[in-house]
Amino acid sequence: MEKVIAILEGDGIGPEIVREAIKVLNAIESKYNHKFTLNKAPFGAGAYFTEGSPFPEKTKLVCDEADAILKGPIGLAVEKMSDIPKEHRPEQGALLPLRKRYDTFANFRPVQLPKELASFSPLKESVIGDGIDIIMIRELVGGIYFGDKTEGASTGMKYAKDECPYTYDQVERVARVAFEEAQKRKVQLCNIHKSNVLATSRFWNEIVETVAKEFSGVPYSSILVDNAAFQLVKNPSQFNGIMLTENMQGDILTDQGGGIVGSLGMLPSVCVGPEKCYAEAAHGSAPDIAGKNIANPFSMIGSVGLLLDKSFNLKDEAEDINNSLFKVFKQGFLTADLTTPDSAKDKILSTCDFGDKVVENIQGG
Repeated sequence: MEKVIAILEGDGIGPEIVREAIKVLNAIESKYNHKFTLNKAPFGAGAYFTEGSPFPEKTKLVCDEADAILKGPIGLAVEKMSDIPKEHRPEQGALLPLRKRYDTFANFRPVQLPKELASFSPLKESVIGDGIDIIMIRELVGGIYFGDKTEGASTGMKYAKDECPYTYDQVERVARVAFEEAQKRKVQLCNIHKSNVLATSRFWNEIVETVAKEFSGVPYSSILVDNAAFQLVKNPSQFNGIMLTENMQGDILTDQGGGIVGSLGMLPSVCVGPEKCYAEAAHGSAPDIAGKNIANPFSMIGSVGLLLDKSFNLKDEAEDINNSLFKVFKQGFLTADLTTPDSAKDKILSTCDFGDKVVENIQGG
């Protein structure tokens, strides 16, 4: 297979963890006789300072011509971000336009923790039980993040307003993707909402429940988002399967998922559109540890696996990456974000060393 992948290294720890992701991609390329052409382009806050835009025209061209996109985290320290006009800050000027440009409406974020690694979680091992295996599917191009935003004053009182629009088609298509994934995996689907307060959630539920009738073989349930947040901590494995969420609620719950498994560095992510996908680490750019070679590249490497699966249907290759990632931890190694005061120093891996271990497992498997 020959494919072109745009590489957007991003900011902060982005270049470091993307480097490890590319190592793994090269190992897969060699093992499975694929050909991946990697084209790098500037993207994010750093791109604003060097190119005058966080999403330059030349980067758009590279992404347009690619079969898929691999994106590192974006953003700089607060004091540097304040030097960037609001409309050019990486979230508003790069990330949301990227999603809109390729209509990447379905975000897949696996929240996984095998029972053998239960000690990574701040929760009791008895709560982790036989392990956590949730895929959160979040609608990504609608809702409050893309609605009109207003700031002003009326009768001397300042106010701000964010609209949360959803169309029938936006909800129906992500619901269908989620049910199809649940059907394929033979797991349950839980729909997350806030229908006791929000009109958009009541609208959302009506559509999701209509789609559910087409998938009678998929066990289906529905829960308020605040209760879901509580239940994720009390008994996370009850959600093993698919959790379907709208945009902002999913943004919050997926980060909570990172807390449950021990680190945001453990959350890979892929954003799926009708014609193109982009994969990204689900965490931020961590500028405070940039350049120190201590960032956990699990999320970025895992995102490569998701990209190969959802973009190119390379399921064996994706499974190989996922198994190799967890094997590193099962071999007793750790990254800095997962350590405790009792952790053996000789088992703590740098960013580079972790990537090397994953490659070794792929080559040896």
